[in-house]
Amino acid sequence: MKVALVHYWLVGMRGGEKVLESFCRLYPQADIFTLVAEPANLSETIRRHSITISFLQKIGGRRHYQKMLPLMPYALESLDLTGYDLVISSEAGPAKGVVTRPDSLHVCYCHSPIRYIWDLEPQYRAASGPITRLAMSLFGPGLRQWDVTTAARVDAFIANSDYVARRIEKFYRRESTVINPPVELSRFAPSDTLDEAYLCAGQITPYKKIELAIEAFNRLGRRLDIIGDGASEALKRLAGPTIRFLGPVSDTQMERHLARCQALVFPGVEDFGIVPLEAMASGRPVLAFGRGGARETVVDGKTGLLFHEQTADAIIDAVQRFEAGAVDGTAEDYRSHVARFGRELFESRIKAFIDERLVQAGRWGRDGAGREDRSSEAI
Repeated sequence: MKVALVHYWLVGMRGGEKVLESFCRLYPQADIFTLVAEPANLSETIRRHSITISFLQKIGGRRHYQKMLPLMPYALESLDLTGYDLVISSEAGPAKGVVTRPDSLHVCYCHSPIRYIWDLEPQYRAASGPITRLAMSLFGPGLRQWDVTTAARVDAFIANSDYVARRIEKFYRRESTVINPPVELSRFAPSDTLDEAYLCAGQITPYKKIELAIEAFNRLGRRLDIIGDGASEALKRLAGPTIRFLGPVSDTQMERHLARCQALVFPGVEDFGIVPLEAMASGRPVLAFGRGGARETVVDGKTGLLFHEQTADAIIDAVQRFEAGAVDGTAEDYRSHVARFGRELFESRIKAFIDERLVQAGRWGRDGAGREDRSSEAI
């Protein structure tokens, strides 16, 4: 059985790429297809595989891929997957839009329908310049139509959270099975020493609402460290003297900050959110806005606190309640809670799901033996 893994783009190692690593471990002979890639930024697990890159790489896509959304459907459909029996697309961009053989099985692991053409378009539009806003107006309707149409090319959807499953049903009118993404628990451990600072961490984009955390901690006068790439100069100008932008950091530095922060502050609406689980695996609580994936990972009052208005006032209230003792869990409680999101469990669930679909499609026997295709035999 020939397996292809399709990932939207490979320019760094974030949550989606950690999921791809699990697919690589499950299917060590699989080939990878992607729109653009920066191999130096990828893990050895991913680099071991043959990686085919679309034509966007040759026209500057490696640096400007986010501006090439209108070309991505053409780039994806130009990838030749006719030799593959099983195709697994990893979707937070338009990866599911590849064209596969009629008798192949296409499983899409959906981190999110494309945020910037669906429900989060207004936020991205508000944060964009006039040329980008014009492009969104011109290309948005066609891209939404293409995105819905290509959902029919997928044989089975896996959603990374209940929240994403509802969005798949809303936008694509398709059912999905929820399998939460993995956390590498062995990477994280509690620290005996805590810093004074709270922490925000992750790629800085408009929907993360980092500006609300900055306003809250300016008013509180508490220390806040912000880790991640993408902070604009305008955002940095909002920060007072107690707030530090640390930029992107190494895995080792991230693990240290997670283990020693007072708490992780999570003001955005995430599709799932790996960083809160990493904080809890590090023995620290999470103060999160109570929508999206955080509702599925943070136990209010036990592993953190959920605030229910996306405002600086709500963040201030959550910090004050936390400092008054409103979270009664321990580091051991946090880690015990996160154990159900471990990598081994994720990989076993993914393998069982795909194997069952292969059996249903008649592509594979329950004993793991491939079935010979006799569909063209004369009767």
